[in-house]
Order: sequence, then structure tokens, then C-alpha cells
Amino acid sequence: MTRKPWGVEFTAHPEEVAALRRAVRLRLVAWGLHELVDTAQLCVSELVSNIVTHVGIGTPGSLGISMNGTHLRIEVRDPDTRALPTLVAVEVDAEGGRGMALVDALADRWGVRLHEGRKVTWCELATGLASPDDHRGNPSVTRAEALLDVYATLKPPACSYNRTPGRVNRMMTEESVIDVITDFLRWLRAHGCDADEVLDRAQSRFEAALSGTG
Repeated sequence: MTRKPWGVEFTAHPEEVAALRRAVRLRLVAWGLHELVDTAQLCVSELVSNIVTHVGIGTPGSLGISMNGTHLRIEVRDPDTRALPTLVAVEVDAEGGRGMALVDALADRWGVRLHEGRKVTWCELATGLASPDDHRGNPSVTRAEALLDVYATLKPPACSYNRTPGRVNRMMTEESVIDVITDFLRWLRAHGCDADEVLDRAQSRFEAALSGTG
């Protein structure tokens, strides 16, 4: 699974936080990181709310999500290099000031980078993955890998499936997947089935799984 860096620009406003939380959820579900959704959403809420509170409503900012090794990295950028997030002791019954204390409790590490004309507040969450492109044992992915393993033994050497990370191995695996899909389409045709309808149903089921509704 390739997890390419993703980002979106926003204008700091309380109502924008909910939209960013939804975007983070969709991205992490697509990446197979379901278990990190709630934690990542909380971190994003606090980092963005920090801009709203301490920099000002209407401040332009951006949110970025990427993989740093096996950690999920969340970055929130804004143009104010003076209002730096700080970790302060907060009383249990305090109504505010919990922002960075919550991020500090949830994240494995966090920090602030200053650049000319902007700052980046970031935090990282451990994923438990073996590599940046690994997956968490999603049943569908596990079944697909098992099928590819079997397929490779049935059709050597044209079909070569290799789980080792790397661009060449990924391309070879994609060719194996194409071979599997092609054979299934031929099977459907041979048995009088509507291949287009089956593909449409599969696509709908896949999209529902990504959105968390299936």
C-alpha cells in the first residue's frame, strides 16, 4: 500500500475543524489506518484550534499528512512565527489550555519548526507498521495476498508476486493483479455473466469500504 503525502489548505475558523476531521478520517481509512482515526482527528482538532485561538480567525493555514518511516506525521502550518504552541500545566477543571497537553499525551512526539514567514506545528503517531507501505492485516488485503501467492504457483514464471518493497517489485505485483483480474473476467464471460456489472458492483463495494460505510 503506497501512502503518498496529502495536504489541504484551510482558513482558520471553528467550523473548519469539523471539515478537516472528516478529511483526515477519509484519508486514514483509505490508507488502512483505521485504528489511528480518532487519535489523529483529536490532534488535528487541537492543532487547528490553536491557530484559531492564538493566531486569529481567518488565518490562512494548511494541513499535511504523511508517513515518516512507520509513524504517521501530521503537520499544521500558519504564517505567524510569534505565537508558538507551548505545553503548560492545566488544572483538571480548567475550561481551556488543554490543547498541546492533549497532543503531548496522544502523540509519540511533537514539535514546532520555524521557517521564514511561517511555522509548522507537527506531531507523529506510531502506526505499528513494519514499513511505510505495510498494512495492518486488513482481511481483504490478506485474502488478496493469499490469492496472489496461490496464483503465482499456478502460473509460473509469467506471474511473479513479490511482497518486498520497491518500485520494480510493485510493478511486477501490479502485473500479477492484472493477470488475476483478466482471468476472472474471462471466467465470467465463459459462464455467461455480465463482466461490466460485476466490475461496477466491485467498484461500489470498494468505494463503500474506503468511506467506512461498507
